[in-house]
Amino acid sequence: MELRTLRVFVEVVRQGGFTEAARTVGATQSTVSKAVKQLEDELGLMLLDRAGHRSTLTSAGEIVFRRALRLLAERDDLVTELDELRGLKRGVLRLGLPPIGSDVLFAPVFAAFRARYPGVEIRLVEHGSKRLEDVLRAGEVDLAGVLLPVPEEFAWQRMRHEPIVALLPGEHRLASRRALSMVELAEEPLVLFEAGFALNPIIQDVCARAGFTPRVAARSSQIGFIVELVGAGLGIGFLPRMIAELRAHEGVKVVPVTDAGMDWQMALAWRRGGYVPQAAKAWLELAKGV
Repeated sequence: MELRTLRVFVEVVRQGGFTEAARTVGATQSTVSKAVKQLEDELGLMLLDRAGHRSTLTSAGEIVFRRALRLLAERDDLVTELDELRGLKRGVLRLGLPPIGSDVLFAPVFAAFRARYPGVEIRLVEHGSKRLEDVLRAGEVDLAGVLLPVPEEFAWQRMRHEPIVALLPGEHRLASRRALSMVELAEEPLVLFEAGFALNPIIQDVCARAGFTPRVAARSSQIGFIVELVGAGLGIGFLPRMIAELRAHEGVKVVPVTDAGMDWQMALAWRRGGYVPQAAKAWLELAKGV
């Protein structure tokens, strides 16, 4: 079983089909198809259910995909560790950061790191916190900014703990309150982030404990757009307090929420037991001072 074949199989799963995977790995579609068929023949099991233009994992495929991610991540760790042992510094830090809070928390670290280690290239990817967990699990980044709690397979270093506050239209009946509880918003339309943002499950869990399912008026991946939608009266939004304060809007009122669990805890995570490059260790050290 070759790692190259496993990598092709992983891309077919990620991209949802052979054509898209071929573009990603820089091969022809027939080459990708043959690689997956070779893997299936070697294992004696069908890994993909090829229905129409999409391919979905079989039960055996799910096992192989999960194991392949780990094997490929271990391979990348091996190459990096040996390069550093030989003194062949690649000078690369692979960093995954979320859209929410990165400008406040990580921009100062970025600047300090660049000043101290000008020869190190930072390869940055940006996703919601939940998607970053998948990217980190696959070994595609060395460090990722994620929200606590995180799976046990990750080690982490805390960055910031902030309460989540409600954003209300200025003319809303609750806008003048010093604080409110989520149950008071049971009938209100909410403006949430897109799927994949870890802030959503926090809000949804608190709503569930308050005894209601939130009415979602709109979703967005952009903080500024969410604030504008609230200001236009479309619904009620939520942000970590420090970010809400930086995004002040004359038509939006910020009100604390009293429910337990409305907490935004940002951390830097890495794979527990995985190899942590020297560049990543240097970033973690600088981040302690933020």
